[in-house]
Amino acid sequence: MTLKAALTANPPGHHVHAGPSTGAACHHDHGAHHGAHVHPAAAGTPSPAITGGDSVEYTCPMHPQVRQAGPGTCPICGMALEPVLASAGTGDNPELRDMSRRFWLALVLTAPVFALEMGAHLFGLHHFIEPRVSNWVQLALATPVVWWAGWPFFVRALASVRNLSLNMFSLVALGTGVAWSYSLVGTLLPQAFPAAFHLADGSVAVYFEAAAVITVLVLLGQVLELRAREKTSGAIRALLELVPKTAIRLKADGTDETVPMDSLQVGDLLRVRPGEKVPVDGQVTEGRGTVDESLVTGEPMPVAKAVASQVTAGTLNQTGSFVMRAEKVGADTLLSRIVDMVASAQRSRAPIQRMADQVAGWFVPAVIAVAALTFVAWLAWGPSPSASHALIAAVAVLIIACPCALGLATPMSIMVGVGRGAQSGVLIRDAEALERMEKVDTLVFDKTGTLTEGRPQVVDVVTMGGFDAADVLRKLASVERASEHPLAAAIVQEAQGRGLGLLPVADFDSPVGKGVVGVVGGTQVVCGSAAYLAESGIAVDVLQAQAESQRARAATVIFVAIDGHLAGYVAIAEPVKGSTVPALAQLRLAGIRLVMLTGDGRTTAEAVGRELGIDEVIAEVLPQDKAAVVKRLQAEGRVVAMAGDGVNDAPGLAAADVGVAMGGGTDVAMESAGVTLLHGDLMGIVRARALSRATMRNIRQNLFLSFAYNVAGIPIAAGLLYPFFGVLLSPQLAAAAMALSSVSVIANALRLRKSRLGD
Repeated sequence: MTLKAALTANPPGHHVHAGPSTGAACHHDHGAHHGAHVHPAAAGTPSPAITGGDSVEYTCPMHPQVRQAGPGTCPICGMALEPVLASAGTGDNPELRDMSRRFWLALVLTAPVFALEMGAHLFGLHHFIEPRVSNWVQLALATPVVWWAGWPFFVRALASVRNLSLNMFSLVALGTGVAWSYSLVGTLLPQAFPAAFHLADGSVAVYFEAAAVITVLVLLGQVLELRAREKTSGAIRALLELVPKTAIRLKADGTDETVPMDSLQVGDLLRVRPGEKVPVDGQVTEGRGTVDESLVTGEPMPVAKAVASQVTAGTLNQTGSFVMRAEKVGADTLLSRIVDMVASAQRSRAPIQRMADQVAGWFVPAVIAVAALTFVAWLAWGPSPSASHALIAAVAVLIIACPCALGLATPMSIMVGVGRGAQSGVLIRDAEALERMEKVDTLVFDKTGTLTEGRPQVVDVVTMGGFDAADVLRKLASVERASEHPLAAAIVQEAQGRGLGLLPVADFDSPVGKGVVGVVGGTQVVCGSAAYLAESGIAVDVLQAQAESQRARAATVIFVAIDGHLAGYVAIAEPVKGSTVPALAQLRLAGIRLVMLTGDGRTTAEAVGRELGIDEVIAEVLPQDKAAVVKRLQAEGRVVAMAGDGVNDAPGLAAADVGVAMGGGTDVAMESAGVTLLHGDLMGIVRARALSRATMRNIRQNLFLSFAYNVAGIPIAAGLLYPFFGVLLSPQLAAAAMALSSVSVIANALRLRKSRLGD
């Protein structure tokens, strides 16, 4: 499947860059929704190119049909718009800077408000500071917190009402606005309240503390959310850094010139020297080289390139020098398309609607309806003055519904859970990954570096005809020491590990893609493929059966001849990580569908699959096709996690419901993934699932606790007990209930620190 076909066949869904906040990912306004417009066909359109600068089009992750020039917020849901185009920009994030400034100022002003109010309830501070004085101080401190620091939330709340899409910000704005307004009237006009609401000095209990604390908590969630969202661009930057900034172009007179990348055109002849990266996609026209293509295939073995060979932008030329003709430049290169796929996947994953948001859809209108009914009921049947009692009862309903504990429910569990995961080597980048992990039922993983060590090692040395294994290995390593091939490094490492001293080499040669030859201690050593030895008149038929057996176990075989006689062979393979087998066993036991997805050849991939008992093996997969396979599994209704460690895994990691990067992998993989395993083994996935289950269970408990206080308090605030006992909800009791609900949520979240994750 081509890249375009993969994308158009799987149009983007919806994705929230979720941080540990209580509601939808809505950020600072920057002009809110003015100027936004809707493109009906935009939802399935892939990002067209890599770009930079400020004058780019922005879209909403929740509603991809919304487009506008420049940043802002969605006119439908109010969340921050994201660039349609992948950007190389690394500038300061004005949203994050603004929200951070609002948060820190709000925190400084809220601390004394919290101390005054909670001190009065818990430590009898009202004996030292009169409640009337305390109310005025709280008014002065809480007003800028609610109406300046929290202003973006009121903007989004109005947008949610206008677009009939109520969310947690609707409840936050309603609760903080009503709590502040009620408290303002209570401070300025305490005589307007019934006598039952008066304190000893004639003042009225206020809720400035609740309004300010909620604002600070939601701002904290926004800051954490924005930081997590900013990190998603790290994958794009890491990918773009793989492309050299300049290229060497051949002029018409045959001389070289160094030119910037954006000046390259199709048909240009470019020179690539040893140690340089291939600048664009094209074909070799002159010379030869050995290119590391793990970027594309994931295969650690470099590939020999000669005239007519295809080369890919971003791959590394290890040895040799060649001239290539540019065939695809700019946004048309494979690497650019990988960048585009990562950006598109990051923007298009379907969001998990948090339980708090789901409940808010009916909780907000229900609270408003109860408050309205309460007002009507007290106005019709309440004692004199009925209007005053009706207003206070209705306001009491709105205040008791204020989500103070709700503001703590999710971020407390997330923060404790993330810390617990870090102790076990599981780094969680955002709350979304933690939420989705418990629902994963399919695990797709790369082979190289994920199941295996990712580094070729000597697994067997076989000799014949009276040749000594140690002597053969010493001479072979002595010759291979002059080679830059990764297999040569594995042979040298094995010889040194056995304590074999290496010898000087004369007459060394290394025909690209064939093998090496040299003279060691007066004897000629020839090593490489069977075809290369046959060119030297050395038959390897006697060892072919054993060699084929090694290949069936995913090993590469290097034949060795000394002074024209076949001496044996060395088998080199990637050892399977010691933790892979037990980890796969536990995942199978948990009912997880296991799929190995690799760019390696089918023979090698199936050999590893047989060794590990994996039936579902998909080999020879290009980077863009990895994302397509993930999307195909998702289309079957699967919740997919993908584990990988390379640049070629980045599109799949970004497209998966949960991307899992191995700690020893590339920066691109780690930036594209929501979970990073520090220890680099699949047991980390077992621990991550256990952490996800424990954290999400804790969040549900917290949400229940926080809503339970609200739901139980609403009918009491409405006056349910008044006809039977003549009791109205005391403001002090309401404040104490809020404090108790918050303490309960915090205490419950802290239990996560003792969770067992199987380690």
